[in-house]
Amino acid sequence: MTEYFEVGKILSPHGLKGEVKVNATTDFPEERLANGSRLFIKNSDQYQELIVDGARRHKQFYLVKFEEIDDIDQAEKVCGKELYVAETDQQELPEGSYYFKDILNCPVYDAETGEKLGVLANIETPGANDIWEIKPEHGKSFWIPNIESVVNKVDLANKRIEVTLLEGLRDEN
Repeated sequence: MTEYFEVGKILSPHGLKGEVKVNATTDFPEERLANGSRLFIKNSDQYQELIVDGARRHKQFYLVKFEEIDDIDQAEKVCGKELYVAETDQQELPEGSYYFKDILNCPVYDAETGEKLGVLANIETPGANDIWEIKPEHGKSFWIPNIESVVNKVDLANKRIEVTLLEGLRDEN
């Protein structure tokens, strides 16, 4: 059975000819939204294929035309739906890169002390770098930036993330 992974969300129609505004939630928007790319939306329990017929950046969003959507009425029917990529359409990543699905729920350890800080519970992509929510077994969750000086090692084989906490990243109270 094919697995599907979310790569964006259709927000609203744009114009009269079926173009839609998309919030891309993938690290590879240019690849996912390239002409001819296969994406899917979920209708009830089935995935419906959409083929990208054109896309362009518009502020922090993308304006996307799908082959199957020709007018504003059809565009309105897909608004609010998440866009997915099939696992079979995912490419191999370069060394040191990983998909969110591969690191979510991984245990996170302090690189200096070896103490388990919690698990990687959520990832947000607000801009220059991603931020990761670490959820400890007890206490409040906290966020860390995914930058080289904080995230020391992501070991997918052993499901282990090592970080160096900079002062002020974690509320100790």
